[in-house]
Amino acid sequence: MDIASKGDDAGGTANSSGDTVVSANSVEKTYDSVLPFTRSVEVLDGATLHVERGQVVGIMGENGSGKSTLMGILAGVLDHDAGEVERAGSIGWCPQEPRLYDRLTVDETFQLFGTAYGMSDDEIVEARAWLTEVLDFERFRDRQIRHLSGGNRQKVNLSVALMHEPDLLLLDEPYTGFDWETFLAFWDLTEELRTRGVGVAIISHIINERDRFDVVYELHEGHLHRQEIGDDDGLSSEPTDDDVACERTASFIDEAGAGSGQRATAGQEESE
Repeated sequence: MDIASKGDDAGGTANSSGDTVVSANSVEKTYDSVLPFTRSVEVLDGATLHVERGQVVGIMGENGSGKSTLMGILAGVLDHDAGEVERAGSIGWCPQEPRLYDRLTVDETFQLFGTAYGMSDDEIVEARAWLTEVLDFERFRDRQIRHLSGGNRQKVNLSVALMHEPDLLLLDEPYTGFDWETFLAFWDLTEELRTRGVGVAIISHIINERDRFDVVYELHEGHLHRQEIGDDDGLSSEPTDDDVACERTASFIDEAGAGSGQRATAGQEESE
């Protein structure tokens, strides 16, 4: 599907060959105040963004700048006031807060979402086996969502967003609560999706991740500012100096937590 671009300060035009999986052009969004004597909040003011197949796009900005609002609009779960949003193909959306049913087990959650996607039972089993292995939570398949740690809830949240192999994957801070190994596994998985031709857009606060993206959009005062990052080598799975420093910090925190009888990592595992 060809998507026309109006363009703005974000720069760039949609790919006329039909490789664009989502295109947002001059999008505006304002939240009206529900309280007297308070002003409405203009979150997006002419934001423009394009994601192509096989492209990994980062969306960065300060807290409260409107990144999650933008992601919700791209996913089609939030309305926008003006501008155009066009999508090609299927979408997987991983919101910042997992939207899961607490009393379902992990297996039941895969079955529920897979059925909603129109997948066959065999396809659901195959997707579940792949993702629980890659993200290392197969041993929790029979556990209810409410009994999972925050990190493992997020693994399920991510998994059900991509189990149907969407053309576009929208991820709002997808690795919150992940331990170091899962964080690296996430980026290996992202590279695999990239080589399959999936367009991926990721909201991130971690500045050191910029080099992992092909394009970064900075959201500031309602506008998206586009920066080309890419080199032809794709996403690097080799640890950078910053990665090594982060890993050493995580190890130090782990050891400190163990010394006090607690595990201090955000991706705390449940006892088996």
